[in-house]
Amino acid sequence: MSLSRRDALAHLSALFAVPFAARGAWWSAAERSAPADDPLGGTIALYQAGRLRGEYSAAEVTTLALARCRTLGARLRAIDLLAETALAEAGASDNRLRRRALRGPLDGVPLFAKSIYDMRGLATTASSAEWVRLFPTAVARDAIEVERLRAAGAVLLGKTAADDFAYRGNGTASATGQVRNPHDAAGRITPGGSSAGSAVAVACGMAFCALGTDDGGSNRIPAQFTGVVGVKPTFGLVPRTGVIPTWPVLDTHGPLARTVADATLMLDVLAGHEGGDGLSLRARWQRGTLGTLDANALRGARLGVVEVHAPRAQMTAECLAVFDNALADCAKAGGIVEAFVPAVDRTNYREQFAAAATARGDVPPNANAPGATANALRRYFERQGVNADEAMRRGLASYRAFYDVLPAEWNAFEPLTRVPYERDAASVSFLASRETVVAALARSMAERRIDAMVYPTMPFKAPEATSPWPDVRTPLGYGNWLGLPEISVPAGYGADGLPAGNLSFVGLPGSDATLFALAHAYEQASRRFRMPTVG
Repeated sequence: MSLSRRDALAHLSALFAVPFAARGAWWSAAERSAPADDPLGGTIALYQAGRLRGEYSAAEVTTLALARCRTLGARLRAIDLLAETALAEAGASDNRLRRRALRGPLDGVPLFAKSIYDMRGLATTASSAEWVRLFPTAVARDAIEVERLRAAGAVLLGKTAADDFAYRGNGTASATGQVRNPHDAAGRITPGGSSAGSAVAVACGMAFCALGTDDGGSNRIPAQFTGVVGVKPTFGLVPRTGVIPTWPVLDTHGPLARTVADATLMLDVLAGHEGGDGLSLRARWQRGTLGTLDANALRGARLGVVEVHAPRAQMTAECLAVFDNALADCAKAGGIVEAFVPAVDRTNYREQFAAAATARGDVPPNANAPGATANALRRYFERQGVNADEAMRRGLASYRAFYDVLPAEWNAFEPLTRVPYERDAASVSFLASRETVVAALARSMAERRIDAMVYPTMPFKAPEATSPWPDVRTPLGYGNWLGLPEISVPAGYGADGLPAGNLSFVGLPGSDATLFALAHAYEQASRRFRMPTVG
């Protein structure tokens, strides 16, 4: 083709109604950071522009991605299972490109899902060796998020390794072994978890984005520890049907990516109500809602620095320097950066949830209510079209080894599975308390005219995988309990080359588009991401 790269980006903007020919320095910055000879190492927009120019096909890039997964991915233990359908999906996308009939910006884009997602043609392993033994059969139906990605034309490479049942934050999978951090040549440092493999696959250019889940940091922890973008959207924005359940009132699904723009494109496809998840938001989702990104979005934006979420006395000088440099980058880009003491923070949110329930005369709120998780597990198996009672009997002991609030005896467990989690008393109380507590936070933000809160995603670097974590409190659970959207963006590296911090942009439920704009502007002003130097 005779199209220049800029012309190709403009053509993509017109074709997909998203700002590929973006304002400000978006694409010039992306072009500077993209490896010249590696289409998997750049952005989705640059990849699509290269396809339009005839530089490569989706089939060729998918072949490269699969080869990288089988070598580097295997060495880093990041891959759960690879899909045999990926090359066929890539070829179908190339055919659509020839007809100028691409379905959207993700058409032909290699992506991954996490191991707890159902993907037709593959077993759902949950990264658990015991679950693999108990449920070796491939499932026949996609999780709703995988289904939506396929409908958008994406190429599903397969699934990534995670902590067993997405329960912990270290990337320790009994099915594949400890996932390795690609920034650590010695293989000792944790990549974080539970969405470990998704973060590693994205960081190393095996895929552009990957699906993860987050109940208490499972997207944001590996985002910081591997130096990528991690997204926890507003609770309920993304339905969770067809995924091995965790905690229904906390669990929030979203993308991991190398850039905010790529994460935006993926989340835009994932969002929107689905009837199988009664806690997914019912408001009609308008595609393109998240797509207005502007490198100048920080100008005049008021950013509240929540100092209690940045425990300076416990942070290392290296991590403090990274955090302070990130705040300085925001200020240089025009942001109004000031200290903010919200009405609700990580030190008091649990007490406020309990007090709200007491004031209502309600049962105690419980984020980990056994009935909600039990019912979600029944619904998961019923959607697969299998005998749910038989499957739950078979898997209960293995599953309960992690979700140990569940009764061990079938006669006590089975009745819990019958009450829809939307009506579980402790969960309903929790959700009612969430409304009260978020309203208090909203009032304090409005009084100070704060557009977003900012603080370190975590106030410490990744420890060794076999070592205890530092005894430093984080704000991770705060965001899940309140259902707040949060975007974690790379902020810098230490002298040892390991990521030393991500900056989180956090807002009220429903402010996802604002946060994406601010996070993107920060990313363009700072440009902190580095591709790991692994062979």
